[in-house]
Amino acid sequence: MPSLSSLIGGLDGDQSLPLYQQLQRGLRRAIEMKLLAPEDALPPERELAEQFSVSRITIRKALDGLVHEGLLTRRQGSGTFVASRVEKSFSKLSSFTEDMSARGRTASSIWLKKSQGTVTPEEAMTMGLSPGTPVYRFNRLRYADEVPMSLEFCTIPTFCLPSIEAVETSLYKALEKSGYRPQRALQRLRAVLLTAQQTELLHGKEGDAGLLVERRGFMNDGRVVEFSQSYYCGDTYDFVAELNASE
Repeated sequence: MPSLSSLIGGLDGDQSLPLYQQLQRGLRRAIEMKLLAPEDALPPERELAEQFSVSRITIRKALDGLVHEGLLTRRQGSGTFVASRVEKSFSKLSSFTEDMSARGRTASSIWLKKSQGTVTPEEAMTMGLSPGTPVYRFNRLRYADEVPMSLEFCTIPTFCLPSIEAVETSLYKALEKSGYRPQRALQRLRAVLLTAQQTELLHGKEGDAGLLVERRGFMNDGRVVEFSQSYYCGDTYDFVAELNASE
């Protein structure tokens, strides 16, 4: 394998960015372009510092940021590797497509069902909508690099989209285009036992544990514009949150 500095073309020389951010940008691009593959090992910090002619502190700061983003992972006694499992930060409101793109993976979907109807009693309570409110429902199987990652069931009030066909690949892109992309969200994560059908669609094994993530997406005025339930195999996704001690 060529040196990492030659692989990513060295630092990009953008004087408006600190050196560690230039290095992060190069590494991020290499992962997105699949020049660095999942499970690839990075050279030791000392070697990287020599390759890029920067301090080890700069190298460590750059790698720390990419570890926080979930693009890299550290293993005690082994070093730093390109992440293979997907890490999803609970502190960042982003779509599945955006998460996969940021990690150099190609997102795709198979539509299981698109439908229009009215809110169920559960949806009305969860979304704060009146009984009879029309909604669109989007059910699909989400893939990353042709590997099934999640089953997604999403309910959107019809006023958020011009039509049900407005959603082609990315729901959030369609919502952004119509001016109703969520600005904040509340998420709840819990362990579940996947059903036989869910296990089959996700290429899991009978009895596999799964993760259910429920999300309510809000506009700045408090309106709920998204209610989604996403099921993941427990061995493909890590959900990460940064915690800070309050004074």
